[in-house]
Amino acid sequence: MFSHGADSAHNASAGGVGVSAGGLTLPARFMWPHGGKSVFVTGNFTRWSEHAPMSPVEGCPTVFQAVFQLPPGIYQYKFCVDGEWKHDEGQTTTTGEYGVVNTLYLTRGFDHINNVVSPSTPGSMDVDSENFQRNVSVSDGALQDSSPRISEAAIQISRCRVAEYLNAHTGYDLLPDSGKVIALDINLPVKQSFHILHEQGIPVAPLWDTYRGQFVGLLSPLDFILILRELETHGSNLTEEQLETHTISAWKEAKRQTYGRNDGQWRSNQHLVQATPYESLRDIAMKILQTGVSTVPIIYSSTSDGSFPQLLHLASLSGILKCICRYFKNSTGSLPILNQPVCTIPLGTWIPRIGEPNGHPLAKLRHNSSLSSALTLLVQAGVSSIPIVDENDSLIDTYSRSDITALAKDKVYTHIRLDEMTVQQALQLGQDANSPFGLFNGQRCQMCLRSDSLLKVMERLANPGVRRVFIVEAGSKRVEGIVSLSDIFKFLLS
Repeated sequence: MFSHGADSAHNASAGGVGVSAGGLTLPARFMWPHGGKSVFVTGNFTRWSEHAPMSPVEGCPTVFQAVFQLPPGIYQYKFCVDGEWKHDEGQTTTTGEYGVVNTLYLTRGFDHINNVVSPSTPGSMDVDSENFQRNVSVSDGALQDSSPRISEAAIQISRCRVAEYLNAHTGYDLLPDSGKVIALDINLPVKQSFHILHEQGIPVAPLWDTYRGQFVGLLSPLDFILILRELETHGSNLTEEQLETHTISAWKEAKRQTYGRNDGQWRSNQHLVQATPYESLRDIAMKILQTGVSTVPIIYSSTSDGSFPQLLHLASLSGILKCICRYFKNSTGSLPILNQPVCTIPLGTWIPRIGEPNGHPLAKLRHNSSLSSALTLLVQAGVSSIPIVDENDSLIDTYSRSDITALAKDKVYTHIRLDEMTVQQALQLGQDANSPFGLFNGQRCQMCLRSDSLLKVMERLANPGVRRVFIVEAGSKRVEGIVSLSDIFKFLLS
């Protein structure tokens, strides 16, 4: 029934298969993302009489592709993988003359990178912002997207190319041309340490043990949050007076005993989660994801035993993401997912639609919520920030873990109660007195629309200090979803 025909592939690529001279043709990319040694594609565009060879995508040996010039229309096709006929269950299927086959709807406005659509989302391939807004309908209070989800093949290609880039670059690529890195001695009082964090405008600092001659941990906003909650807990062994002299080392040990946490491998028989400048960006990102820390110190030592370590940089997912955005921004065609609307990509946390099972509402705060409730939410939810909304659920600001260091200003923490101070009051401590609440000060609070591209969301997340982007409804700014740094990297590196 079929015969090998390399010539047909050449003719198809040139627009010669089933296309009249001078007729309108469009590029159509067929993909097989499941590996094999010899892969061919055939379909009604070759009259099912010949099958064309597919080539591995550069850097992605398990993904095969073939590009044809075809007139707009509906096409059926099937793959021959190592001599066996197959269809891709991840692409739209139908039952035709030759059994179960895949189908492709090629329209005049077709985006050739995403010609393989999900089975659940057939239809128009137009995904630009203007068309997207027209293709969104409101039903029973829930947004229903008509935009097709990106194909598994395009996702696989993008993941391969990101992995290839991250494996080819090292921690040295994260080092800025100039800057400073602050470390704290473990014998410093906790109170003084948080004054330093606030004054320097940094959320995290590595901890240095002079006696052992090495870095042994990190001091983060979570430490300050837990300390303040301890102070307000009845029967707490840590008084405000003790806080004046309580050392970082003493707090870390008390924290380990109280909360059962080793806090970045604080125990002496383990090691701080760190990286060398020679490690690949992929390895550094995986360390951050697997350990749940926000920052990994990049430490260099010229000796084999690791003595005389030099702290070069604090690596974070946002810094790695910035490298990715800078590298691929001007060549988005090589990364098919970048121009896709973020709502069509399976990542992030979204408000459940009406009738969806197992839906969990997003954690949100009101501006008059108590600081105590905000800190409890941050700790229990295990997130870096929580959106602050008004009575209409419209986004007005965000409260982050790092905002807690503002309480170190003028020793505010010594004369306030967490359950009496509001989130709005707490935020104003760290802002200019003339800066109105809710104006998205600096780069702290970032928002996007569900129709915005993944690249735009990634660029927002690449800003220093930003770990979550809030997806809001156009006009009302009601929060519809949240995309975090870890969401992006878990998606790209899975």
